[in-house]
Amino acid sequence: MDKRALRAALSVYLVIGSAHCKGRPLLEVVAAALRGGVTMVQFREKDSPLSLRETVALGRALRERCRQFGVPFIVNDRVDLALLLDADGVHVGQEDLPPSEARKLLGPGRIVGMSVSTPEELDVALREEPDYLGVGPVYATTSKADAGDPVGTELVAYVRSRTDLPLVGIGGIAPENAAAVIAAGADGVAVVSAIGSASDPEAAARALARAVRGHQAGV
Repeated sequence: MDKRALRAALSVYLVIGSAHCKGRPLLEVVAAALRGGVTMVQFREKDSPLSLRETVALGRALRERCRQFGVPFIVNDRVDLALLLDADGVHVGQEDLPPSEARKLLGPGRIVGMSVSTPEELDVALREEPDYLGVGPVYATTSKADAGDPVGTELVAYVRSRTDLPLVGIGGIAPENAAAVIAAGADGVAVVSAIGSASDPEAAARALARAVRGHQAGV
């Protein structure tokens, strides 16, 4: 995927697993979010009671749902699971398999993203040459227990000043603050609870898409 297409795919990026759905079926929540305008989905089934067999079955069903909508399907952290699921790529953290190594396993045609939360981590990421960067947590979040302190839109702006890689902001983002993340230099916003925990995931995704695209269009 070229940079232009990847920037577009990052517009409204849903990061989700069964634990984020308020007891509702994951496929049901994701389908609603896709109808609402989600442009990329990351499967994050961490600390799950599901067996590997169940996780693979769920991931394959989710992959097919994403393909019905023409939306890239990414796996969190695990390159082995991404390969099993024939995913479009993987997103890794600073402590996971480095992007350069992940790409050796996945091949040149897959997407590899990497998380950044400090200037020092950005230095590491730029040496690894991922396809895109996830910057955050921009705002306070309870969706990820080890997310760390909020970095604000200032880090998004700093990262943008250092690289032309596609960027997505993540952490505590909602329709009311999404535009500020885009204004700081991000190409899109990644969310967990803003859609997964919403009473109406389709409407929540639509509101986020409207906020992001409205700012991108200068509205």
